[in-house]
Amino acid sequence: MLELVRKNARFFLGTGLAGLGLRLFFVFRFPAVVDDSRLYADIARNWLQHGIYGITNSDRIMPTLSRLPGYPAFLAAVFALFGINNFRAALLIQVLVDLGTCLVIADLARRILNDRAAKAAFLIGALCPFLPNYAAAALTETLEAFFTALALDLAVCALYRMREKSNSPGSLDVSTWLGCGVSMGGCILLRPDGGILLVAFAIYWCFLIFRILRNRSTESPSYSPHRAAQLLFPAVIVAIGALAPLIPWTLRNLHTFHRFQPLAPRYANDSDEPVMTGFNRWTKTWIADYTSVEEIYWNVPGDNINVAQLPNRAFDSAAERNETAQLFAEYNEDHDISPELDARFATLAAERIRAAPLRYYLWLPALRIADMWLRPRTELLPSDPRWYEFNDAAPWLGVSIGFGLVNLFYVAAAIFGFSRSTDAFGLGLLFSFLILRSLFLGTLENPEPRYTLECYPVVIVAAAALFMHKSNRSYRKPA
Repeated sequence: MLELVRKNARFFLGTGLAGLGLRLFFVFRFPAVVDDSRLYADIARNWLQHGIYGITNSDRIMPTLSRLPGYPAFLAAVFALFGINNFRAALLIQVLVDLGTCLVIADLARRILNDRAAKAAFLIGALCPFLPNYAAAALTETLEAFFTALALDLAVCALYRMREKSNSPGSLDVSTWLGCGVSMGGCILLRPDGGILLVAFAIYWCFLIFRILRNRSTESPSYSPHRAAQLLFPAVIVAIGALAPLIPWTLRNLHTFHRFQPLAPRYANDSDEPVMTGFNRWTKTWIADYTSVEEIYWNVPGDNINVAQLPNRAFDSAAERNETAQLFAEYNEDHDISPELDARFATLAAERIRAAPLRYYLWLPALRIADMWLRPRTELLPSDPRWYEFNDAAPWLGVSIGFGLVNLFYVAAAIFGFSRSTDAFGLGLLFSFLILRSLFLGTLENPEPRYTLECYPVVIVAAAALFMHKSNRSYRKPA
């Protein structure tokens, strides 16, 4: 990659400066410090100043396991160097990390496709408005995208070296495989769903072993049972690198909470915090878009909810509408979900699932996946989430439509790019991660577009395939 940058220094410098300017625009014009940001910062301060990984509750510091330590550790390091609560410094560092992500994506495109595609990937990544928008947010997405891209790049690099040196005794590239695993560990320490990358790697690895065993009768030494056995060693190294960083966190939770908790809980709740399982299950029987997340899901508990904001698909009959309205009215009395009220939501959810199981298990997850992929990514901007009603102020309506068109371009370009590059070695790993993460996101109650941002390194590489000359395609060798 360094050679490519040297040969095209003016291109990479100019594009990098344009990407830097775009990111700085978002940092200084639309910095985002949201509720999650403040929670991460609270943990970071308590960890830094008091040595307690915990949250402040009624002037007391209570140990917590609701968030994994990756992002609080990042903020603690920034606060230690640049001052407590210096979010601006954190965002500026994220800008540099995000530009680094663009370089890693370009290197990934170079290895899988060719040099021309690498330049296109860097351009597409640097000028993509969604990555800079989240670089200006004190959230995990920027670091998560970086470690995702790095893990994929290192995996592809090691795969090519393994294929080239299949007959060499020293073909196992331990350092690269370990770096790939540690990068996956970085993803997991930031968000529990970062483990999807490790699962995607395992699925792809099983596919490689199966393909080798299926062709075991070939005369080629690269297709032998011994060769299949050799593939187990990289898998073990990656797994160790990915899971070892979780050991201190797991031991800490065992010591502090007497609970085996290697990841953060499913609903990011503490051990003494109740989970509204009935309400959450009920929301999954109808929720399909981010608008309902803002208007309903995030407001419970604590704020008023309005039954009129529910879409028609939330009711199967007039009687069910009346029952739901009654549940909302009882909730609005004290803005809390009691165990009894939660049980009634669970009963309603069970009835709706029994009446339409395909809707719950198939159609609604598909709609949530589509919404996360296709919705304009303006949730950090002042745009109205109901932009499609065309009631927003003209400038922000224009931003929503513009962002939506840009997002459609990226998704469409990725689809066509994948179809053009089906024979590229290593692309299956990227594709399996994309599909697996999308399927997982369909199971969530809160379809937030930001959850697909970790897939954008793959999207950009696939889109870059449209810009390579087919006649000049050369599958890259590791430099």
